[in-house]
Amino acid sequence: MRLLLVLLLLAGPALAVQPDERLADPALEARARALSRELRCIVCQNESIDDSNAPLARDIRVLLRERLAAGDSDTQARAFLVARYGDFVLLRPPVRADTYVLWFGPFALLLLGGGVAFAALRRRRPAPAVPLSAEEQARLDALMREEPK
Repeated sequence: MRLLLVLLLLAGPALAVQPDERLADPALEARARALSRELRCIVCQNESIDDSNAPLARDIRVLLRERLAAGDSDTQARAFLVARYGDFVLLRPPVRADTYVLWFGPFALLLLGGGVAFAALRRRRPAPAVPLSAEEQARLDALMREEPK
C-alpha cells in the first residue's frame, strides 16, 4: 500500500511533459524545462506549464519548444509568450505600476481586515454601568414581586 502511494506521488509531475513534446537536443530540452517551470498554466492558474496536464499547458509547452528550436533565446521566448498571453503567464510577474495589485494587494487586504477587526473589537467594549434612579429601582422591585401568570 505504501509503495503504491509513493509511486503515485512520484508519477504526478512526470506525467505533464509527454515524450512526443521533448526536444532531441538535451541542452534545448533542459532550457525548455527550466522556462516551463517559470510559466503559469492559464487554465490551472497555480501550476506551472511543466507540471500541468491541461491541453492548453501542453500547447504552450509545444510553442515554447518550437521557439527555442527556432533559435530564440530564453528572454525572447519568454517575451513572445508574455506578448501573447500577458504578464499573467509568468508565475512571478514583474513589479511595475500595473502589477502593484498582484504584488501588494494581499498585504493591503490583510492590513485593511486587521484595521476593521481592531475597530470592531474596540467598539464592543461594554458601556460603563449606570446606577438605576430611585424611580427605576422601585419599578424593578414591583416587577420582581409580581406573580408569574
